[in-house]
Formats: sequence, structure tokens, C-alpha cells
Amino acid sequence: MFLEWIRESYDWQAALAFIGLLALTSIVGNYLTFKIPVLAQMRETNRAVDKTKLARDAFRNAVKINNKSGLYTNLAFYATALPFCVGFESRPIWRHVVEIVAVLLIFDFMYYLTHRFLFHGTLLRKVHSLHHQARKPTYVDALYVHPFETFIGLSLFLGSIPIVAFATGGPLHVVSMVVATLIFTHLNSLNHVYTNLPAPFGWVNTITGVHAAHHIDMNHGNYATMLMIYDKLFGTYEEPVVRPTA
Repeated sequence: MFLEWIRESYDWQAALAFIGLLALTSIVGNYLTFKIPVLAQMRETNRAVDKTKLARDAFRNAVKINNKSGLYTNLAFYATALPFCVGFESRPIWRHVVEIVAVLLIFDFMYYLTHRFLFHGTLLRKVHSLHHQARKPTYVDALYVHPFETFIGLSLFLGSIPIVAFATGGPLHVVSMVVATLIFTHLNSLNHVYTNLPAPFGWVNTITGVHAAHHIDMNHGNYATMLMIYDKLFGTYEEPVVRPTA
């Protein structure tokens, strides 16, 4: 059954469409987002602090190595597994929503367990401690991660795509997976951004404040990276931290 599914689902054109659409929506979305003055100001505030961090050779080199780890992990998946997991077959809107939510929930559950019991346990605690040098994270701290941790985190997300595809009996829609990937990518970055935004963007302060609570030291909860469903379910949720300055 599995081999038959593999033979019938391969679609390199859908994989290329995924990559192109992901790049296009990222560029356009980034451009439009920072046309909003308060968000542009937030970006400049983070950039000012990030500049001082990147001035340190060790920090800058760690970010470069981590970026390479992320790039190679993505490329390996896109070249080998992605063509078996995405397609163009038409489906109702609710199926798109289900695919997106399923991939994100499965990823977040696997990441919660990995983050709590491996990165904050004994096995990979030293690996994760590099990232936890950021007590008051700003944007660039999302990239200040050990390359092995980046490989694991990305692999958990990318691995969620074939899990859902196989469980549902066929490839997931290109558009659904672009949306899921954008949510995953930008929430992981947004978690670390310093924000002090007015309405109607106050909800962003809650997102960043939740992860800021996790960064106080290595003994705090909020282990999930997308939603706090699993932290609330398993008793590791902590209230957001309010940060007056970056």
C-alpha cells in the first residue's frame, strides 16, 4: 500500500509550484506588512538591538552556521520528499483548513515533547542552552540556535507534512502547505521579536510575551511553539511577560 501510494503521488511540478508560491507570498507579505508604520517602527527597534548582537563575531558566525543548517534541511526535503506530498487536486475550503491545522497540530505536539524532554532534559540541554543565552530575545535570537537544534525543529515540521499526507490517503494541496509553512516560519520568528504594539495589534504582544516567559531561564514552561494548547493541557503554561524595552 505504501509503495503504491509513493508511485502514484509523485508530482515534481507541484513541488516547484510550492517553492515558487512560498517565495512570492513571503516577499509580498513582508513588503505589505512593513508598510504599516507601527510594525515598521517595531522592526527598526529590533534591528537596532540586533545590530549590537551581530557585532560579536561568535554570535554572527553562529547565526550564519544555523542559517546554512536550515537551508540544507529544507533543500533536502524539497528535493526528495516534497514531490510525494503535495499536489493540485481540487478540494473544498474545509479540506484546506483541515490540512493546515492537522500539520501544525501534529508538528506542535512533536515539538512540545522534544522541547520539553530533550532540549530541557538532559540529552540535548547543552545544545539548547546556546539559544537560551537570550534572556530578552529580539528578532535575530530566533536565528541564534545550534545547527543541530535547527535540523531537529525543521525536520519535525517537514516530517508532519508526509505524516498527514499518508494519513489522509493522498497529497496535500500546494496552497494549504504554503499557508502552513508561512504560519510555522513566521510564528517561530515572531516568538522572539520584541513588541510593544498598540491596538489592534495587542494580540501580537501576547504571543511574544508568552515566549519571553520561556526565555527567562531554562526552568520555565511554554514549550510549544505555535499555540499553547499542549502547555495548558499538560500544566506547563506560564503567563506572558511584559517587556517595557527591547
